[in-house]
Amino acid sequence: MHTVDHLESLCARAWPALAEVPLGNWLMRAAEGFTGRANSTLTCGDPGIPIPDALIAVERFAREHGIKPTAHVVNGSLAEPAIEAAGWRVDLDHPGGSESLVMTGPLEKFAQGVAESRDLPGWWELTAGSETTAAQRHVLGSGGNVCFASIEDNGTVIAAVRGAVVEDLLHVARLAVRPSHRRQGLARRLMGELAGWGLEQGATTCVLQVAEHNEPAIRLYEDLGCTEHHRYRYWIPAVS
Repeated sequence: MHTVDHLESLCARAWPALAEVPLGNWLMRAAEGFTGRANSTLTCGDPGIPIPDALIAVERFAREHGIKPTAHVVNGSLAEPAIEAAGWRVDLDHPGGSESLVMTGPLEKFAQGVAESRDLPGWWELTAGSETTAAQRHVLGSGGNVCFASIEDNGTVIAAVRGAVVEDLLHVARLAVRPSHRRQGLARRLMGELAGWGLEQGATTCVLQVAEHNEPAIRLYEDLGCTEHHRYRYWIPAVS
């Protein structure tokens, strides 16, 4: 069983930002605004200085990289009350949702087939958008042993997902199915194939970070045998 801090550390390694600067055990991250995880400071462990001073450093780092000062804070962590006392608040307007579940599960429960990793233009269009930026290429294309898994129909990518193996963990992200092909079991099939790939790479467990409002995704992952490990929220200065 992974501890919360270790699991968060592995997830960060699987989802590398363009700029990463350690602050004690904290990790300040920036990637031109692409995803909250890659543009927030992971606040697990001890920053090595008083937390109010650490948050000043987080704000300075954010200004230098042109992003909003944001802290990625595990619910119920030791840092959470100190961050609140320093005048920060939960970012209720965060585009991806202010709170996310971290779910884990054994790959062997739902592995079926083995995904092939293919760097297709259609994969990027479905998971990152029509115009892929350098930041997106970096975050999605690096971070351990990466798999670009997809399903095609007549040469068009209709479902896609990104997996990255770090230590014994398969980090799963950007699962997407075109609206015209939903409710056909493609997401479940793709997850099974990605799990098979992960097992071949030496992973035993999958981890997913999913917004609490994304109920269809949560139900799918629960059906695959995944359960909630912990939650985290994004915090920002109460006065900007």
